[in-house]
Amino acid sequence: MNTSTSREERFAHGLEVLKRVDGRAGEQVVDALADVSPELGHQIVAWAFGDVYDRPELAPRDRQLVTLGMLTALGGCEAQLDVHVNAALNVGLTPEQIVEALLHSAVYCGMPRALNATFAAKQVFAERGLLPLGGRSPQEPASSPAA
Repeated sequence: MNTSTSREERFAHGLEVLKRVDGRAGEQVVDALADVSPELGHQIVAWAFGDVYDRPELAPRDRQLVTLGMLTALGGCEAQLDVHVNAALNVGLTPEQIVEALLHSAVYCGMPRALNATFAAKQVFAERGLLPLGGRSPQEPASSPAA
């Protein structure tokens, strides 16, 4: 962090990043904090998005994959998953890639948390008109044996 940057400049930069990644959903989270913890809203914008999220070492899509995995692992973060599934779509991840990341998380986080995260993603996909997703059914084998 550049210590010569003012609090207002950090917030303005973070708000630009937040809008680019989360769109209106991120702003709504900050707005919802205005009457209870405006400082938490400020820190989300200035620190989380302005200082951390905008670092160049990871691309936004990679940051969203990490975020989806961590929110899934934590469990009980469905409201935040809603925002970050939308953000993942906004930064170029496909619904199929998001579902694959959540499926992968079942190995490390457990089936209940992966299910909860997948259902949160399903709701976002439905709201954005992205369902049904392609792919084979769970009963369909990956390949048919040769006759």
